Amino acid sequence: MPTHAEKRILPYTPDQMYDLVADVESYGEFLPWCIACRKTKDESDTIEADLIIGYKMFREKFKLRVVLTPKTHIRVEYLSGPLKSLSNKWHFIDNGDDTCTIDFFVDFEFKNPMLQSLVTMFFDKAVSRMVSAFEKRAEEIYRNQLT
Repeated sequence: MPTHAEKRILPYTPDQMYDLVADVESYGEFLPWCIACRKTKDESDTIEADLIIGYKMFREKFKLRVVLTPKTHIRVEYLSGPLKSLSNKWHFIDNGDDTCTIDFFVDFEFKNPMLQSLVTMFFDKAVSRMVSAFEKRAEEIYRNQLT
């Protein structure tokens, strides 16, 4: 399984980054290859959502559970779709100066071995682009709040 781990220091609070990542229904507005995301269940610490990912002729639907630990952690669990497994974690660390460090980890495996080998070739670049999309979204939303 390909894995990707990344840490970035961002000029936003952990609360701001947590709120942005927890807002799964907005993913279709900014996340590369995300066509749509719709909540199917919303409880205080758990969200279930259907995520549609597409690129050219490829389109797949994933069912995910998002487990929320308010303002500090978000964990994504795979429920159904074209994957064999998925592990995705966000940790938002307060740096004490209105910045935070995001600690991001993902690994997954497709059921289809051919698709898995194709994705593996571009995996790090694609995941890094997705993390950058969250950073850019934070800038768009919070830039006026920066001092």
